[in-house]
Amino acid sequence: MIDSHAHLNDSAFAADLEEVVARAKSAGVHTVINVGYDLESSRRGLELAERFPGLWAVVGLHPHDARLWTDSLHHSIKELAGHPKVLAIGEAGLDYHYDNSPRDSQREVFRRQLALAQELNLPLVVHSREAAQDTLDIISEYPGVPCLLHCYSGSLETAKIYEKMGHFFSFGGPITFKNARRLREVAAGISLERILLETDCPYLTPHPHRGKRNEPAHLPLVAEKLAEIHGCTVEDVVRQTEANTREFFRLADKEDL
Repeated sequence: MIDSHAHLNDSAFAADLEEVVARAKSAGVHTVINVGYDLESSRRGLELAERFPGLWAVVGLHPHDARLWTDSLHHSIKELAGHPKVLAIGEAGLDYHYDNSPRDSQREVFRRQLALAQELNLPLVVHSREAAQDTLDIISEYPGVPCLLHCYSGSLETAKIYEKMGHFFSFGGPITFKNARRLREVAAGISLERILLETDCPYLTPHPHRGKRNEPAHLPLVAEKLAEIHGCTVEDVVRQTEANTREFFRLADKEDL
């Protein structure tokens, strides 16, 4: 299995990273993609990717911090993105739930990062919360940039539009939550050929471990629930989602943890 969206670059893993990586390997997770949310976490993700063969990095600025975007930050992210173990730009997008940055700034920085991905011929990992229409509208301005709608929480109708555009979706712990019936219905309506697995660790820990720190070793719980949702075997889910992840991130080499 491949964890397509993790944050082992988070301080929550500072004390026991080696053990976390070992547990992931034991659970059948051979590759983890660590996603940046600011310059420090992007650099940390790349450091981990250089240290562990099965770790990869995504670099970018989360919409929460869009107000901090500068030309200098743009240059730094572009420089990091040139490293061979950086697979994409992100996570970038819009978050209208918290509005930690002005919405105008969020939209501007989202466009800046899409343009950077386009310039560097890289895909982009999208964070979108309570901003479905604006997210779709802005992504539509950059048809040449493959996008991954991370922890997708939008409607099935919007998902079908993204599918026609050739984009991908990732699902994590929330599809296992008891009150997530609508999300499971959406996941059931999306082709398995467009779905990736993720943990978003240390957040969104799947049932039955909610309330505890999430980690890549919990990814099989997501695969099991997705198999149940799609009426197929776990092996089918693992095989197809790995192929999807490799296609989206253009990840040809298999380097295990």
